[in-house]
Amino acid sequence: MRFRVKLTLCMLSLLSLLFGVGGSLLISGFFRDSLQREKDAAFASYRMVWGAMQIVSGMDPYMAPEEMVPAVQQLDTQNSAAWAALRLTTEEGVLYESEGARAYLGADLGRPAPGACLLRILPGQAGRRCLVLSGAVTASGHTLYLYTVHDITALYTTRSGQQQVYLRVFLVLLILCAAAAYPLAKVLTRPLTALSLASRAIASGDYASRVNLPGEDEVAAVAADFDRMAEAMEGTVSALREAAERRERFVGSFAHEMKTPMTSLIGYAQLLRGGTLTESEQAEAADYIYSEGRRLENLSRRLLELLDLRQGGVALTAVRPADLAGEMADRLRPIYAQRGVTLRLRCEEGRCLLEPELTRALLLNLLDNAVKSMDRGGRIRLTVDMLPDGCRIAVADQGRGIPAEALKHLTEEFYRVDKARSRAQGGFGLGLTLCREIAEVHNGSLRFENRPGGGAVVTAELRGGRP
Repeated sequence: MRFRVKLTLCMLSLLSLLFGVGGSLLISGFFRDSLQREKDAAFASYRMVWGAMQIVSGMDPYMAPEEMVPAVQQLDTQNSAAWAALRLTTEEGVLYESEGARAYLGADLGRPAPGACLLRILPGQAGRRCLVLSGAVTASGHTLYLYTVHDITALYTTRSGQQQVYLRVFLVLLILCAAAAYPLAKVLTRPLTALSLASRAIASGDYASRVNLPGEDEVAAVAADFDRMAEAMEGTVSALREAAERRERFVGSFAHEMKTPMTSLIGYAQLLRGGTLTESEQAEAADYIYSEGRRLENLSRRLLELLDLRQGGVALTAVRPADLAGEMADRLRPIYAQRGVTLRLRCEEGRCLLEPELTRALLLNLLDNAVKSMDRGGRIRLTVDMLPDGCRIAVADQGRGIPAEALKHLTEEFYRVDKARSRAQGGFGLGLTLCREIAEVHNGSLRFENRPGGGAVVTAELRGGRP
């Protein structure tokens, strides 16, 4: 059963309960009050007749019971509207009864004890309802029994009519409530339908699906939490996909990096084993095997460095970044000058927490990439600025710049912007990956930007803290 149907049934049940109880109490209260008024009026009429009889019997203590009949008859004639029937009896039989009394008093009404007044509701003929008051009194040695009958059929008829009207009104209201409750329940459960559709969309792979439900009620709060969960899930899935893609690219690039030198090594080794080479060719083959072996050694060393960084456990010490940058600039300026590259340095004084050797490796890799991006010489600017929680190192060059599509892949393992040029320059595509890991070890980040006038700027923020 759908939730909107359940909600509709709950509304109808609540309406039925409240309206049923309320209507029943209202009708019962009205009937009870009306019956009490009839009882009060009947008792007043009964007391009037009984009082008249006591007065008559008091005037003549030896009056025979039959002599009281004219007085009772006169009272019945004068006050016939006060009751439906009147009867006076003795032990021997009926002394007087009003016209039509047998329609109400056909059954044996019993005889109350002397001095008592008995009130009962009895069924009459033709479906009537009667309120009967009876009492007994001793006069002249005889016991007289007085019965007054009041027709209260109208009360029961009125109650029956009210119940029928109530039932019809109740059915109409129930139909109207059902007609209004189901659309209302549909409107109220519409956010749940949206949540269900969004859940199915996410389950089918559409992680960008959102509910976007306005409002501030509980359902809107659940929808907002669902959207935040979906956003976090989308980010997690996207990160997993990117990680899987990077892993695939890493495996492919690593296999490619290994395949080329290994193929050359195996080929030259086969030539040497064949013994058909001259001494100069053997020396050339041995040199190539040696250079490719060193290349593989450098590759394994770089990978081990990355592994060590990712395992953490680096100890930071208080050093001056300006001193490290100055030492690196002094060592590289003569080498860069031979390639027509000028290295300029601007450093802000101060100390922060760094790992000196890793920071030197970071500087060396950033400067090396800057030099490799300039084909005809130019200028490199190395800047060190102090931050409240570390330092910022920026390397700006006048080289070729970075293609837009390569910006987000620069720190991936074995990624090269220009693969042919990088391989010719002896790179593996691990330098910037190593720089990224060094920045993360220092709670920092690496950022790449193209300069408007040409070239690129690489900014490393190292936020290891200040002593």
